[in-house]
Amino acid sequence: MAGRYLFWIRTTAVLQIITASIHAMSFLRHRAASNETERQLNELLTTYRPDLGPYFHPTMGDIFTGLSSCFTFLFLLGGITNLFLAQKNLSQEIWKGLTSISLIIFGGCFLVMLNFAFLPPIILTGVVFVGLCFAYATNHIHKIKLPKN
Repeated sequence: MAGRYLFWIRTTAVLQIITASIHAMSFLRHRAASNETERQLNELLTTYRPDLGPYFHPTMGDIFTGLSSCFTFLFLLGGITNLFLAQKNLSQEIWKGLTSISLIIFGGCFLVMLNFAFLPPIILTGVVFVGLCFAYATNHIHKIKLPKN
């Protein structure tokens, strides 16, 4: 019997995949500078290569792209994993543990977005976090332990 928590797991999985897809689309567009300061900043982000150790001289744009792509892969992994596992007959106890782990990871991601990002990623990560909260809250595990006589 599928519980309400599986509805929230599936819903959250779809939201995770949508978040990953929207974020991946940001790699396809190039924003043109609208003034001299933005032009200088874009030039430094794409051409300045600080010495970060032997044979490692990426631009700040390269580092930003690498970290940003990890955001996409994190949400894609979470969504696909949740959809895959929702097809399996896992116990509520296992789902509670998996949801707990996801809450920690995606809750941390949401906190980072709150501090360092702008509105769209904050909203998308927040909706995923809220979906996981509902999945966790609707998974009721009732274990009755009888005392031994």
